[in-house]
Amino acid sequence: MRKKEEFSISFNGSENIGTSPKKAWAFIYEWLDSLIYAIILILLIFTFLFRVVGVHGLSMYPTLNNGDWLTVNSIPTKINQGDIVVVTQPNSLNEPLIKRVIAKGGDTINIDFIEHTVTVNGVTMYEPYIAEPTSRMGDFVYPLVVPEGCLFVMGDNRNDSLDSRFKTIGFIDERYVLGVAQVRIFPFGDWTINDNE
Repeated sequence: MRKKEEFSISFNGSENIGTSPKKAWAFIYEWLDSLIYAIILILLIFTFLFRVVGVHGLSMYPTLNNGDWLTVNSIPTKINQGDIVVVTQPNSLNEPLIKRVIAKGGDTINIDFIEHTVTVNGVTMYEPYIAEPTSRMGDFVYPLVVPEGCLFVMGDNRNDSLDSRFKTIGFIDERYVLGVAQVRIFPFGDWTINDNE
């Protein structure tokens, strides 16, 4: 008895018919799955770790310009003198403020508008970041002590900044600090913003 041999010949890749669309959909599914996880991760990072804020106005010139975009560290950290902070405390402008921390709770601040000096706890501040010497007065009489849990903040463009020198802004409750500005992400190029040298 003769053994029957069975074989088949396929033409034009017909052996892949039925499997190719499945592979394509599997690839698309995996790619979309990875994309969704990446978007969720980015949202979590920018919700709980960092925030992106835009600068409006020139009160922080020359350090920051109108239209700059910054990342803000929103993890509760120690706020230091010289840090640039984003403040959400209600104010007459009805918008968040971006200012530099000059003094903290318990500090004694004195501003001499004739000599154009800012003194904290008897030490005259070195301020290479300001646009021009401080001559714009506010509503307070100096020296004054910053209440505990509060900050005294000013813009780097001292003579064109509404800040803690004015009672409409006043002392900033630390609970209203959204975070400390870390990096300038736009415009591209000069990333650092807290360089006090």
